[in-house]
Amino acid sequence: MNTTASTTATTATASRRPGRGGRERILAAAARLFAAQGIGATGMEQVAEEAPVSKRTLYAHFRTKNDLVIAHLRGLAQSGATLEGVLTRQDVPPRERIRRLFDQPATDAAPVRGCPFIDAAAEFPDPQSAVHSYAREQKLRMVHLIVGVLTELGCRDPLPLAEQLATLADGAASRAMVLDDADYGRHARAAAEVLLDQALRQPV
Repeated sequence: MNTTASTTATTATASRRPGRGGRERILAAAARLFAAQGIGATGMEQVAEEAPVSKRTLYAHFRTKNDLVIAHLRGLAQSGATLEGVLTRQDVPPRERIRRLFDQPATDAAPVRGCPFIDAAAEFPDPQSAVHSYAREQKLRMVHLIVGVLTELGCRDPLPLAEQLATLADGAASRAMVLDDADYGRHARAAAEVLLDQALRQPV
């Protein structure tokens, strides 16, 4: 083998080894594929090709597909790029945080995908599965965050209203996905305003 060919082979081999950036490339590839074709339709080999990494590298980072899916969802939750992400924004006034709950998360993907936790739970319908359980945790966390915002607003009984607002937000996200209408949340936002006005008029 000549020097040029040897160098090329060495470089190609190095690019397939587990190393710096491998995990990030895998997660980025998975996010693109999951958004484009769904979790169930995306195979691990396809993720490896898209990253690109070797299958050995892929499984070194993520032992199973469930591990990859949960890492993907956890990354979304930590990024704030989900429906409930706005609820922790201390730079946004409390009532405006509730209003923005009905905006679809900004994304480069098309068509509209709605809530990734609901999508994941639908693709892993067994309530005992790791992915479904994680999605459920995030939906419960959403209600907890809404309760905190409503408490800031002075709501006397925030939990029932938080459940109502979460139901409106999740329902709007699902319909936005089905209808491919990123602005569909305006309908739920109007209903939420009525609920907020009614709750906040009650004496504390």
